[in-house]
Amino acid sequence: MSQPPDLGNPIAYLGLEKNTPVYSADGDEVGVVAHVLEDDHEDVFDGIVIAHHDDHHHRLGHEHGHCFADRDQIAAIHERGVTLNVSTAEAADLPKPSANPAVMHDDPTVGGQAQGKLKRAWNMISGNY
Repeated sequence: MSQPPDLGNPIAYLGLEKNTPVYSADGDEVGVVAHVLEDDHEDVFDGIVIAHHDDHHHRLGHEHGHCFADRDQIAAIHERGVTLNVSTAEAADLPKPSANPAVMHDDPTVGGQAQGKLKRAWNMISGNY
């Protein structure tokens, strides 16, 4: 388990900038913020799209690209970093945004919401927003 650098003061998601480092609960840097997702209709933070570093994605078992961390998987947002509440190994299994997202789990109360978030994440990455 490594210790992330000083991440600065806590900030609101609205102040989160692209390329801000993202750290697992273990303290490992797993990538950088590619996009912040929010529900425009309700002005609610939904999560972040993480871009994997070339040197990290191979070590973590990632294919090159992006993954989505839901707001419930984010422990804190600071000036110089985001910390997840999932381990480095769990971060390797975060879902990839896609045009036609698969069901993340079988909970019928949130399955549609999860699919919508992954599709919006894909739209941000692909420029279809």
